[in-house]
Amino acid sequence: MRVASTKQVSLYEIGVKTIDGRQILMDQFKGRVLLIVNVASRCGFTPQYDGLEAIYRKFNDRGFSVLGFPCNQFGAQEPGTAADIQQFCTEQYHVTFPLFEKVDVNGTNAHPLFVFLKSRQRGLLGTQSIRWNFTKFLVNRDGEVIDRFGSTTKPAAIEPLVVELLG
Repeated sequence: MRVASTKQVSLYEIGVKTIDGRQILMDQFKGRVLLIVNVASRCGFTPQYDGLEAIYRKFNDRGFSVLGFPCNQFGAQEPGTAADIQQFCTEQYHVTFPLFEKVDVNGTNAHPLFVFLKSRQRGLLGTQSIRWNFTKFLVNRDGEVIDRFGSTTKPAAIEPLVVELLG
């Protein structure tokens, strides 16, 4: 179930598909602090999987989740199938945080989740477009998009804000 409207009342109304093909609503993550990231397996920033997994493991039991959305829009850096992506993330980076179907984050086919996130937190110089893989959106427990971080921001740099939001 994908909600196509950009005028969402709530983040939690948006439908997403897990990497194993299950349709869910974002309300599954209601009450959690979220770091939502567009990821790729063949990107210069791919080693950030280590940092994303570390922060996820450190704070998951306190109500924090990292959500990874593979994206092939930037330099065709995520060409694989869902199974390829899952295998790569598990074997190379021991990823245990939730991964989702490959999505577009920009353009007319942008997934409604990323349309929502970009509308709530603009990027550099007020642009909505995502410039590259590993752009990160930090969401509080109420589903409000608190901040947006570019590809060069490492997950460890976001940790103090996560701690603050977790309370």
